[in-house]
Amino acid sequence: VQLVESGGGLVQPGGSLRLSCAASGTIFSIDTMGWYRQAPGKQRELVATITSGGRTNYADSVKGRFTISRDGTKNTVYLQIDSLKPEDTAVYYCNAHINRWGLEADYWGKGTLVTVSS
Repeated sequence: VQLVESGGGLVQPGGSLRLSCAASGTIFSIDTMGWYRQAPGKQRELVATITSGGRTNYADSVKGRFTISRDGTKNTVYLQIDSLKPEDTAVYYCNAHINRWGLEADYWGKGTLVTVSS
């Protein structure tokens, strides 16, 4: 199983980005998918999660600016990031809880860098 993120880059404050993460490999089903981030010198933190039923959860720091969604047919999760702030600068990691015919595990992508700077 592989998770591959895309969509990161350099953006000015107030700008927007859309991150994508596609899961591939031998997958029976995917439960919760989510995004985490790690800023320089800080611990990795939760950004947002979405269950297979579409229930979402957001960190307080991103509520109202970030929107998580998923496409079950493509095993893909998205993160729409609006009104970006310099403090959103971080490597953004995708996470997915995947069932491979009775073998359940959490998988992580390698991350995509988001830099917010003027």
